[in-house]
Amino acid sequence: MNRLLKTTLIILISNFLIIDKVASQSGYEDVQQQMINDEEDNLYYLQNTFEELEDFKDNPINLNNTTKEELEMFPFLTDKVIENILYYIYRYGPMLSTKELFLIEDIDRRTIEMLLPYVQVQRVETERGMPTVKNLIKYGKNELSTRVDIPLYKRKGYYIKDDTRKYQGGNYYNNIRYQYKYGQRVNFGFTAEKDFGEPFFSNVNNKGYDYYSVYLMLRNIKRLKSLAIGNYRVNYGYGMVINMDMFFGKSSSLYTIERRKGGIKKHSSTDEYNYLQGAALSYKLSDRINIDLFGSYRNMDGTVDSLFITSLKKDGYHRQNSEFKKKNKFTNSLIGSNLSYNGKYVELGLTAVYNVFNKMLNPEMKYYNRFYPRGKQFYNVGANYKFFINKFIFSGECAVDGKGSIATINMLSYSPDHKKRFIVMNRFYDAKYQTIYANSVSEGGRVQNESGVYIGMEYSILDNLQFSGYGDLFYFPNKRYLVEKYGTKGYDFTLQTVYSPINKLKLLIRYRQKEKDKNWSENGDKVVLPYTQRRAKVQMNYDINPVITTTTTVEGSMMNYKGKSSSKGYLLSQTANFKFSTIPIELYLHCAYFNTDSYESRISLYERGVKYAFSIPSFYYKGFRGAVNLKYSPTKNITVYGKFSTTCYNNRDDIGSGNDLIEGNVKSDINVMLCYKF
Repeated sequence: MNRLLKTTLIILISNFLIIDKVASQSGYEDVQQQMINDEEDNLYYLQNTFEELEDFKDNPINLNNTTKEELEMFPFLTDKVIENILYYIYRYGPMLSTKELFLIEDIDRRTIEMLLPYVQVQRVETERGMPTVKNLIKYGKNELSTRVDIPLYKRKGYYIKDDTRKYQGGNYYNNIRYQYKYGQRVNFGFTAEKDFGEPFFSNVNNKGYDYYSVYLMLRNIKRLKSLAIGNYRVNYGYGMVINMDMFFGKSSSLYTIERRKGGIKKHSSTDEYNYLQGAALSYKLSDRINIDLFGSYRNMDGTVDSLFITSLKKDGYHRQNSEFKKKNKFTNSLIGSNLSYNGKYVELGLTAVYNVFNKMLNPEMKYYNRFYPRGKQFYNVGANYKFFINKFIFSGECAVDGKGSIATINMLSYSPDHKKRFIVMNRFYDAKYQTIYANSVSEGGRVQNESGVYIGMEYSILDNLQFSGYGDLFYFPNKRYLVEKYGTKGYDFTLQTVYSPINKLKLLIRYRQKEKDKNWSENGDKVVLPYTQRRAKVQMNYDINPVITTTTTVEGSMMNYKGKSSSKGYLLSQTANFKFSTIPIELYLHCAYFNTDSYESRISLYERGVKYAFSIPSFYYKGFRGAVNLKYSPTKNITVYGKFSTTCYNNRDDIGSGNDLIEGNVKSDINVMLCYKF
């Protein structure tokens, strides 16, 4: 295919397909909303995911100079699609436009929509050796940003008289971020954050910000694949041993379950728990064999008595004197390694991690935590594999802890072509399996005390109609939190249809039902009953023109214990995005009306915030939600983000409870962020 023919095809594609960064935003937000639905009980784990996706959007990779490892960062890309993208560039030369993605075999329109925000086409970078100081100065890109959140209300914690529980700092949030980038090869930066209520150069905090993070990341310098110094994250295999990377739920896509990208990544987010601190490197022993080594030593938060660590504190809040007493109370040392083989038809990996606390971890014994990690030292080893056999992929991981307990996940996927995909997965997590940083596909939120069978499928008719669904049966042999019974079980299934009759219109219909046992209390009596959750969603995305895009959502929920009355709710939501071509302004409007019987039938909805903001409000009772987002770029180097949001409850005299109680029925917030690139 010569350059003239490629140019002609691109022009033809451009005339018939209108997909740009604005249109692809809806695909990006669809994935985020599905992740929220999948992980509603574990939203904490999504913070790194969302911030990393936002970072990819702001620093898109160059398709003409990309690698397999870079493309594997995007879990919605299949192994076959990644292989075809690389082959296309190798066979036909550098791309002239991102619209050439439509010429690549086995990649559908929806996948392209999701990929577009993260990629670009530029001239190929030829320099591959050690970056020179001159080039680092000349071609490096700097970004400095600061964000301030100001609530237009005051929570009870600011004015109560109990000095132990009173918030010791100001009623605002602030962070500062700086990052330097030299392509994908050099990353340096720091993050500083003060949460609401945390003191700033006052009271018990004389260090300014409550949280500081510094990192340096080097990539692809001769045989050195990556080197991280400072704060970083790692993920290997399917998370049986350690996973601090992006995490997607059961139904975001079948590809996100079957394909996991391991390795070392910088930690630039404001997550104060899920990271390591020290150094890590990945070295290329040969074309197909890599070895990773990593070590960490850091202070951690928790409750400590004279002998034991009785709890780990993961939220990062240090607002009250009682919370300050839990800050940096013990240390954690960790060393680990991973040896991997990346072949054409087989991928293998071996991971080992050794964890040591300076005090004995011994949580207060409860009915649900009998087998939680206890001790001073923890050792885990896991072997992961992936075999490519024609149109089948057989993959998984098996791990063992220092006491011989096992956790394993295994899956078989079949894809006769890019329009059809089927997957069967089995998982078994021993109730006694102990690890500190594992995170994988689960219903109980832990890689422990669970077994299950998962069956999923995706089927596309042409490129404009896609069906997908899954069923998951799970079993918990031991008691769990809020489930005081041995041997409980449940199921989770989802059906979804995405229909796009024309390029400007997309309709999504989704139904999910989940049932699992849960404690029920009435008149002092406590029993365990099946608890069923039903959720239905209809969403329409319509691009009125290249300037205006809209999203209309109707969502309903119904929850009930077996034989008991139901808690129901619904939400109506409308958004409109305006991206003007003549003025440097992007405007986003969002409004929602919600009506639920109780907190049980709450509905969580992704809401766009300022850059890097993590905003997933839950709506319950009866009320209205409105939000206005503004992005203004007066110059190519300066961008100002602003958001005003308000929630008004029709049947509430106060909002929240405990220290977070707000008197009144209105909750309004202002978020402002200034970003300077140079």
